[in-house]
Amino acid sequence: MKTLAFDTTTGFCSVMLTDNQNVRDVFCEPLVFGQSELLMVKIKEMLDAACWHVRDLDLVAVCTGPGSYTGLRSSIAVARSFGLASPKTTIAGVNAFDVYAKGSPADKRADLNAVIVETKREDFYVAYYNKDLKVLEKGKTAFAQDIILDIGNKRVSLCGDGVSRFLSLTNGLNTEHAVCDEKPSVETLGSIAGERFAAGSVDFPHPVYLKSADICVK
Repeated sequence: MKTLAFDTTTGFCSVMLTDNQNVRDVFCEPLVFGQSELLMVKIKEMLDAACWHVRDLDLVAVCTGPGSYTGLRSSIAVARSFGLASPKTTIAGVNAFDVYAKGSPADKRADLNAVIVETKREDFYVAYYNKDLKVLEKGKTAFAQDIILDIGNKRVSLCGDGVSRFLSLTNGLNTEHAVCDEKPSVETLGSIAGERFAAGSVDFPHPVYLKSADICVK
């Protein structure tokens, strides 16, 4: 099975090709801006290097956020365009919470696992999972003090690109383990999409918006 997975919801542009779950090529580069512009260039370069055509792809996986508004919209539009170009190709969306949670070390998970995602504002995006990665509470926006109240005295594991900033605002948490991720792992993204594809439970990509975009109309 040939899979293309990509993500531009953070300050990185990440692209991966796998063939029967074996990584064929992977690209990941931090960028201040321009992730969306680079995305199609890298996808074409990697497909050409593998001698693959769009019609050869069985699965296209994209991270659906939450994250950068522009990066999110752009990457989902690219994924959907692959579906139009090759109707036989399955297009799958995986949210960032699931990617961060799945990527956390299994032996370090607690009964409560908080996935904390950066908003670039004062608050955070957060979702909660149990040890088996069943969703306890879907994604929402919350300030640090709200997350502390959610956790209470429970032993908790933390993961996500918002963990570092969250920990700088807190103390005294009963923390089992903390992973300060930089970005959703494109390898984990592809793995989740592949598992869902095999199980026949793929979700068509829709952007995860938990807060409206910051705009100013003059």
